[in-house]
Amino acid sequence: MRANAVEREPMRIKHWAKIGLYERMQEKNNDGAAFVLHDGPPFTNGDVHVGTALNKILKDTILRYKSTRGFRTPYVPGWDCHGLPIEHKVAKAMRKEKKEFDTLELRRACKDFSSSYVETQRGQFHRLGVLADWESEYRTMDGAYEAEILRTFASFVEKGLVYRSKKPVYWSIPCRTALAEAEIEYKDHVSPSIYVRFPIIGKPNSYILIWTTTPWTIPANLAIAVNPREKYIELKIDGHAYWVAESLSETVASACSLEEAVRGDERLGEEMVGWVASHPFINRESPVLPADYVTMDSGTGCVHTAPGHGLDDYLTGQAHGLDTYCPLDDHGSYLDDGQIPESLVGVSVLEKATGCPANDKVLEILEATGDLLALTDYSHQYPHCWRSKTPVVFRAMDQWFVS
Repeated sequence: MRANAVEREPMRIKHWAKIGLYERMQEKNNDGAAFVLHDGPPFTNGDVHVGTALNKILKDTILRYKSTRGFRTPYVPGWDCHGLPIEHKVAKAMRKEKKEFDTLELRRACKDFSSSYVETQRGQFHRLGVLADWESEYRTMDGAYEAEILRTFASFVEKGLVYRSKKPVYWSIPCRTALAEAEIEYKDHVSPSIYVRFPIIGKPNSYILIWTTTPWTIPANLAIAVNPREKYIELKIDGHAYWVAESLSETVASACSLEEAVRGDERLGEEMVGWVASHPFINRESPVLPADYVTMDSGTGCVHTAPGHGLDDYLTGQAHGLDTYCPLDDHGSYLDDGQIPESLVGVSVLEKATGCPANDKVLEILEATGDLLALTDYSHQYPHCWRSKTPVVFRAMDQWFVS
């Protein structure tokens, strides 16, 4: 190139370091207001990738601009030295070398691995021209950093801000661990698409029709959500009435072989709120609740709600005082909690190449009760564990919350 950037770029970066450009920028605006960007530290599990580079360059650009506007712009870089991505790489390498290792040895190897990539990434950030207080950098595995985290958390506890509660998380059954969003991979997946009827209490032979692609969550159903502003109608056939959203009625009728059904009564969703249905095979009530997130894109417009197995379900449950009910253990098997049918206790919800035992068993029960109206395959993108490559489940677990 005419500008000879290959040689000039390292020279310019070296010059910035020699003259202390970052320090001089801070001194120039020493009396100015502070503009602080906290560094969301990158994982030390490999070289800097495009996403990490973009993150750092954008922050650097913003801070340089703010500096020209008279702000002090202290920027302390950090590194996230904990987590499954690092452990996974280290354990994989050790197994490849056929090394035997215990937990302590794995932790030491992870620390060494993480430290090596701190050095690597620091050099790469320098080459990107990122200006920062490199002398004050932090690592999440530093003892002083961990101690400060504990002191801060202790202050929250002393103020009564910390409490224990349940909330659904991505759960990897083979790894027996919760997963962060960044540890999720979306893959093409075929799930069973089912339409299930819930009898309406006080309305003989009347049902609310729900649709789901996770039959194994039916035992955890505690409610049915409807959109209060949408219109719902009855589809009447052979002495039975099925409530569905008007805008989805033709699709539902076709899927459930209800083409000969005639239109009956109609209500807005808000008029259905307060109705109570009974669970198809568990002695439990399922109230009809309002929820704005219920869309008319697919399904029946009546959403099967299991607060222990989905975020929207959880939020609806919290708003209406429902239990965050999750009848699964760490291995993804149904618990014997006095509610789950005996035939389901111990059955796994883990999907493998051969199928999902829990789905098969729930479908068997629904067919026996006569409440399964339709079953087809449904292709969609579904979250998988990045480590085990198996479908994850949403599972409510006890967690710490800060109010």
